[in-house]
Amino acid sequence: MRRTRQPSRAWVIARTDLRQFVQARDFWLPLAIVALLFFVIIPAFLLLIISTIKDVKLVNQLSDVVGSLPADLKHSVKGQKGPVQASYALAVYLFAPLAIIVPLTVSSAVGAHTIIGERERGSGEFLAHSPATERQIYLGKLMASLIPGYFTAAVGFAMYSLVVNLIVGPKVGGWFFPTGNWWILMLWVLPPFIAIALAVILVISARVSSAAAAQQSSALATLPLIVIAYGVSSNTIFKGQALAFGIGALAWIVALLALWRASRAVSRERLLGMGG
Repeated sequence: MRRTRQPSRAWVIARTDLRQFVQARDFWLPLAIVALLFFVIIPAFLLLIISTIKDVKLVNQLSDVVGSLPADLKHSVKGQKGPVQASYALAVYLFAPLAIIVPLTVSSAVGAHTIIGERERGSGEFLAHSPATERQIYLGKLMASLIPGYFTAAVGFAMYSLVVNLIVGPKVGGWFFPTGNWWILMLWVLPPFIAIALAVILVISARVSSAAAAQQSSALATLPLIVIAYGVSSNTIFKGQALAFGIGALAWIVALLALWRASRAVSRERLLGMGG
């Protein structure tokens, strides 16, 4: 007789959290609006305005913007001088930090509630007495926090690519985005930074006494990380692929160590509100 394979307990916990997240429209809707603003509306608005400028003085000023880029980058900027080159530079080089900040913000908001939320909903006792081990509970909470961040990054990146290719692409000879550096940024550099942020946030969520305190503490703890990620993403785009691979490798090492350390923060006592 063929046996049906049961999903892992960690995945059951993650799936339950994700279902609750989807049902909490008042929680995820503001996050979706922020992501839409930064990935689609603001880039589209700025690129459309720059692409249609006719004023000679403004055209010269935009040419100066491109001229201020490092010499090796100026050669890679495509299109005619003025608005077209400025649109290309804006799309490829200047919006890069948004790709990291927005997913980090989403994961931080979700992760801050994931453990303390169990206590506030009264479901922490049920989870603490479930057959799942503490490691399985931690992995389930981690997956439930990582997936919204990575989903936001993937969907936002796809929408941003569509916007810049539709607006700027026809003026520079066709679809040009994502560039090689952007692929490295999204697939190699961004994932460990989200993981590092969540490692910090899960520890906070396990230790504080309320979701509001978790949200505030997470914002303070991840703000320096967001600033670092901003600088890293900019350098990743500006300085070349070798540096991007190096930064990504270092970030992965830090992320794995941070996640391993954070796994100790989840315990049955803390789910019951008795841990220190």
